Amino acid sequence: MTYRRGAAKFERGIFVLSLDFELIWGTADLGGVNFAPLCRLERRFAIQRLLALFERHDIPATWAVLGHLFLGRCEPLEGRSHPEIVRPQFSWVKDDWFSHDPGGAESDDSVHLGRSLVDKIRNCAVRQEIGSHSFCHVIFGDPGCSRATAESDVAECVRIAHEQGLQLKSFVFPRNEIGYLDVLKKHGFSCYRGTEPHWYERRAIPETVRRGFRLFDVLRAAAPPTVVPSMAVPGLINIPGSAMFFPMHGFRRFIPMRLRVKRCLKGLKRAAARKEIFHLWFHPTNMVAEMETMFSGLNEILTHVSQLRKAGVLDVMTMAQISARFENEGSPSSGLECDPN
Repeated sequence: MTYRRGAAKFERGIFVLSLDFELIWGTADLGGVNFAPLCRLERRFAIQRLLALFERHDIPATWAVLGHLFLGRCEPLEGRSHPEIVRPQFSWVKDDWFSHDPGGAESDDSVHLGRSLVDKIRNCAVRQEIGSHSFCHVIFGDPGCSRATAESDVAECVRIAHEQGLQLKSFVFPRNEIGYLDVLKKHGFSCYRGTEPHWYERRAIPETVRRGFRLFDVLRAAAPPTVVPSMAVPGLINIPGSAMFFPMHGFRRFIPMRLRVKRCLKGLKRAAARKEIFHLWFHPTNMVAEMETMFSGLNEILTHVSQLRKAGVLDVMTMAQISARFENEGSPSSGLECDPN
């Protein structure tokens, strides 16, 4: 049985915002630049400011939380950190995958632990969705990630979340490298964020080339694609990204914020006109460099979201809320059709 997009549309356009919340885990394997200072600023300022902004604009977002951040304490077992995780064998990593993790208890400066931050997200006045960004940021689409690694990683995410009364439904792949969809389905996930539907986002194209085209699209404020969900495997929905809210660290700070905002407003207008989804995403760490400018830009985007919602042409939903509309495969309102051939 295969699945294809049907002719049905949403009643209104949809805005969905997903955040890759990982602190230091997304960069610890790269070497070179020390991202710890940015991560400390993220936990001290950015998370609370994001939640305040979401409360002001009544925005329910999907927080794809790295599983290790659910922990308030981490201690080795017989000298080995997290022996339950089958280690990946990535070509660029020579040490143990957890070699950078100091263990211990969460503090105000922790960049590996985040239980108190997850609690803040859960206590937001506007209910936020807690999804998953893997347990320890293994790259699922890389050949060095075995099925055993993916299985152990996802199982640990689900176990820890369950202990805290959470049922994870949405998944965001580290570095957007997709793999082992059947593992997600097995562990109860209903959707994931797929790659943006640009030709240059194909895995066969080198990352340096992809980065160049992403930058070019921001510089010309190109209208980002709007998307509709598709059934990746039975019971697991792909909700592709539309655009990243481009950060301002390094040379990117010379790109005017107005270009980022203009691009996102084009995406919102297109979503409302076509009755499709504009899926914006970023890392909370991205908000730290040039923080006032970044938050001012995001506030302008969310103000426009609120205006379109008030006008009755745009809904604001989480990834899990979107996937819930598609639980009945092939229903006329889902936008998907089931082809028995």
